[in-house]
Amino acid sequence: METLETLGKRIDTTRDLQSIVTTMKALSAVSIHQYEEAVEALRDYSRTIELGLVAALRGSRPPTPERASAEGRTLVVVFGSDHGLCGRFNHEIVRFVGTDLRERGMAGGAAEHLVAGTRAAGLLDTAGAAVRAVFGLPGTVTGLTQTAYAILRSIDERRSEADIGRVLLYHNRRTAESTADPHGLQLWPLDPDWLDRLAGQKWPSRALPAVTLDSATMLAALVRQQFFIGLFRAGAESAASEHAARLSAMQAAERNIEDHLGEMNAAFRRKRQESITAELLDVVAGFEATSRGRT
Repeated sequence: METLETLGKRIDTTRDLQSIVTTMKALSAVSIHQYEEAVEALRDYSRTIELGLVAALRGSRPPTPERASAEGRTLVVVFGSDHGLCGRFNHEIVRFVGTDLRERGMAGGAAEHLVAGTRAAGLLDTAGAAVRAVFGLPGTVTGLTQTAYAILRSIDERRSEADIGRVLLYHNRRTAESTADPHGLQLWPLDPDWLDRLAGQKWPSRALPAVTLDSATMLAALVRQQFFIGLFRAGAESAASEHAARLSAMQAAERNIEDHLGEMNAAFRRKRQESITAELLDVVAGFEATSRGRT
């Protein structure tokens, strides 16, 4: 049977846990804001790269590797998480990747995987996916730049070493309907319709750009930056989604803790009242026994 002392210790431990949950909630809320701001700031850089492509493609459509058909092996980039306490965040993205690859006719180990996040990597490995490299995720927006370039270098290496015909990118993103909405896109080959639109786009000013580099070199550099934009945005959106999922989990945990604390505090008051009542009864019984002895 639980004593007042053990019940009091349980209440103190639960309050400590409540404090940790509150701190994690605050950190997640701040992190969501930072990563969403990073995604918004990326729009200007993305527009600059698009203008560079407009300048490089203006008036012509030189043959580029982006026009190649998606043959050869497929390289899959997946963003998950390194840490838990975020619900089914990793399970949902891994499930989505498996479903999408099966629909593309690439079930099992037919594709190579580059995975950001050890927990997602473990789930993919368990599911039988060919995980070629795992990248740790940074705790800050600044560190995400290094992670994106590290993945980009791995993509470059695999494209030079193997017959990589397609690069697919998967990540969760936060939406109005869900904290973790799985999303996928094709990084390579670039969408030819999108390139056609850029090639036919008018320059936004009268001062036409002068392209001094040869078109192949300039296009290669711009396409590489387009890859970086896709990877950075995916990483930032995934991180914001992860923290949103963790915030939701912590809010549920906080409600459960509050309910549990309420129950334990009520039990503690009852137990204390029972103890006080028992002590009073002992005093009364002792007094009555003493009185009878005197008479």
